[in-house]
Amino acid sequence: MEIKELFAKLERINDPRQAWKVKHRIGDIVAIVLLSSLADANDWEEIQMFAVMNEYILGDYLELPNGIPSHDTIQRVMGMINPKELQGFVLEWNTLVKVNEKETLRKILNLDGKTIRGSGNIHNKALHVISAWSKEDGISLGQQTVKEKENEIVAIPKLLDELRINGYTVTIDAMGCQKEIAKKIRSKHADYVLAVKGNQGTLHKELIEYFCDEEFPQRIKI
Repeated sequence: MEIKELFAKLERINDPRQAWKVKHRIGDIVAIVLLSSLADANDWEEIQMFAVMNEYILGDYLELPNGIPSHDTIQRVMGMINPKELQGFVLEWNTLVKVNEKETLRKILNLDGKTIRGSGNIHNKALHVISAWSKEDGISLGQQTVKEKENEIVAIPKLLDELRINGYTVTIDAMGCQKEIAKKIRSKHADYVLAVKGNQGTLHKELIEYFCDEEFPQRIKI
């Protein structure tokens, strides 16, 4: 099954709204929520933002007769849908994402470090762990403890060595914005999205200058 076929099925969802008030197709709204989850949109405003930024691309898959719905509309409509009715479509979506088809979107693998509360005492520092979380699969694919004399820059490559990340898009915060980490991810046939902050001063400055350039929109091909 292709993405367009699944999205066409979404119109079968029972729409509890009053017909004369409906501006946005229920299938379009559910599809936007499903797609935005792959971009790690965590709240209704982020879902709307994702849709607005990608409206041109979404138009290849959805009808969007009145453009992108507001985050309030998305939240209200999703809250009205019977969860049991939606569950079947979510399962089909997860299956489709896992299958290596032409239109399948890549899954996101988030690498993030957290300090475990209550794991430290006056003699030892609290335990800090790097986790690899796959939102689409709903599981952690692996963890790496950060040793006391190390930091995340050292621990992340060790974790990557243990993981099969072929086909994933790996996201890491600014701590992981390192050339060697990027090379390791590419060597394992995955893509990456790395945050850039002041710890990479030159790169950070160049990116700001690039995106502030008046010609920037013309350089982007959607």
